This record gives sequence, structure tokens and C-alpha cells, in this order.
Amino acid sequence: MKVVIAIDSFKGSISSIEAATAAAAGVKDIFEDAEVITIPLADGGEGTVDALIQAAGGERIVRAVTGPLGEPVQAGYGLLDGGATAVIEVAAACGLTLVPPAKRDPLMTTTFGVGELIADALERGCRRLIVGLGGSATNDAGAGMLQALGCTLRDADGADIARGGALASLATIDRSGLHPRLADDSVCIEVACDVDNPLHGPEGAAHVFAPQKGASPAAVDALDTGLRRFADVAREQLGCDVQRIPGAGAAGGLGAAFAGLLGAAMRPGAALVLEAAGFDRLLEGCDFVVTGEGRLDGQTARGKAPLAVAAAAAARGIPVIALAGSVAPEADNLASHGITAALSIGPGPMPLEQAMLPDTALQGMRRTTRELFRLLRITISHHR
Repeated sequence: MKVVIAIDSFKGSISSIEAATAAAAGVKDIFEDAEVITIPLADGGEGTVDALIQAAGGERIVRAVTGPLGEPVQAGYGLLDGGATAVIEVAAACGLTLVPPAKRDPLMTTTFGVGELIADALERGCRRLIVGLGGSATNDAGAGMLQALGCTLRDADGADIARGGALASLATIDRSGLHPRLADDSVCIEVACDVDNPLHGPEGAAHVFAPQKGASPAAVDALDTGLRRFADVAREQLGCDVQRIPGAGAAGGLGAAFAGLLGAAMRPGAALVLEAAGFDRLLEGCDFVVTGEGRLDGQTARGKAPLAVAAAAAARGIPVIALAGSVAPEADNLASHGITAALSIGPGPMPLEQAMLPDTALQGMRRTTRELFRLLRITISHHR
């Protein structure tokens, strides 16, 4: 028997690697001779770099970059394929967790460090950049990143605009100084993005995401005005209508800068990560796939990581078992998306705090997997 296990992290409880290891132990409790392959799972957000380094045998590079508040931070990214591919999480350089709650203000925070990480990867010779959007403390439409990569963004007086989300003074965008390797057709940028928000407007980056980053109602209006200005200048001077790009509003507008000004391809995060990890190759000869996340619910079917696993397995006709801390009633429709069965790992009613304890989750993961494969062993034996 061959079993492939790819489980997303149970946020606030256990990591993807820990969850998969516990599930693998449960399989081995019943099928000692089974071939069990575990790979970390991520969707482009936090944990993506670690997941791909683990899955593809890469290495981590750490360098000092400009943090969201303009102060130096140590940020890491991954190198895969012998250095040909770089995996970058924008949150490593401009993440919300890098900003103390009292200082969170997307009018001031910058994505400059993201550009520095990209430049470092380009200078190392990377030809493919996989960039995970999510968890940013910023709302600057990627202006800081573009500046770090050699773009010039100036106001009407010809002065460089200040770093941060106050873009209302933007008058010109000049890409002539852009890092030369970004003009090279051999460099490919793929962005993991799981939202389709436009850059500005009621469903845009400022109104939907900025309040979570510390923006007051007045700041949200100012940020949205700045994003609209960025879109107007990009359209008028560069012929690029970033507002119409699905996902332009992701990560405070970084989606607009990547897709509109750097020519990046926007792709669903989990599918991109699985492809980079060689998941489809691992499914060859597989009998069962085990996936999961902290909670299986209606959001799972909207493109979260377990759904990407199920889609890849279903294409090969492989049964998929999804395990979670909790399974909501609306998860019943996951069967139509390739998930054969969805089960909770909880032993019974208990407070959420107790259920999220790492020991509780790991024990539940192993026990549930063990009992499930015990049933499968009986079923298989009965039909022989």
C-alpha cells in the first residue's frame, strides 16, 4: 500500500509537518509495510518557504532587509532546484507580526524589503520566483517593492514619494531603472494569491484588509484614495489597468504591482505550492491520500489547500481522506470536490483551548488515522 499525506497546518496548534508525521504514524500502526510519503502543505502564506524547502530539499537564505517600519529585519527565503528557483513569503519582510500592535499603521508601512529579497534572489541567478502573498502589514500597492527594484515613483515636484501607503501625491511611475534581470524573458515570477479583490473601491485592499492592519476609518479612506491614484497613474502612463486584475488588492495591493508592473502570473496558492513540491509525481501508484486542515467548512471548497490536494488526487481516481480539528455541516459538499470522506480528529466534546493543545491534536490525528486504516484493512481483506 502507498499512502501520500499532505495536511495543512492547524493554525495555533500544530504545523503541517507535525500533522503529517502523526497521521503517518497512524497508518504505520496498521500497515507496517506501507509506503508512506509525507509532504508539508501550504497555500502561499506563512509556512510556504519551510514547506517547499522540506519537500524539495532546498536551502534557506537569510539577509537583512528593510522592515515594514523602515528598520532592518532578518528575513529568509528559500532556494530550490539548485538555486534556479526562489520561494519568497512577503510577510517575511513586511508582515503584520513584525509590527507591534501600537505601531500598526498602513499609511506608514512599506514593502521595500520585499523588493530587496527579490533583488537578492535575482543576483544569485534565480530564474523562477515563487512569491506567497499574505500576512502583510502594508497597503502601498507594492510601491516600496518597486522602488527597491529600481522603479522611480515621484510626486508633481519631481521628488520621490515617501515610503508607505500615502500614495495620493503620486504623479509619475518610471520603470526605466528596473532591475535588468526583470526585463529578461528567462525570469518568471509566479504569485500565490487566493483572493480576487480589486485594488481600490469597496471590495479593494484598503476597505477590506486595512482595518485588520491598524487603519482607522479615516485612514482607510486615505489609503483607498492613494490606491486609486496609483491605478490612475499606471493606466495613464504605462497602459496597465491594474484595477481590473483579479487579486490586485491582495497583500495591500502587492498583487497589482506584481501582476501589472512586473508581469507576474497570479495563481492559486496551494496548487502552485503542490506543483513546486512535485506532488503529482508522488501520486504515481498511490492508493490513498490523506489531507486536512484545522477546520473543514464552506471556505475549504473556495480554494484552500486541501481542495488542491483533492483535485490532484481525484484526477487520478485516488480516494482522499480529509482530517480536521472540526468538520462543519457545510463540509458535506466537499464530496463533490474530490474528498471521499471528511472526519474530525477530536475524541469528543471539549473546550477549544484544550482541543488546540499540540499534544491533544497530535494524539487525535494518530488515533483517527489508525482507526480509519484499521477499517480499511478489514474492508480490503473482506474483498480479497
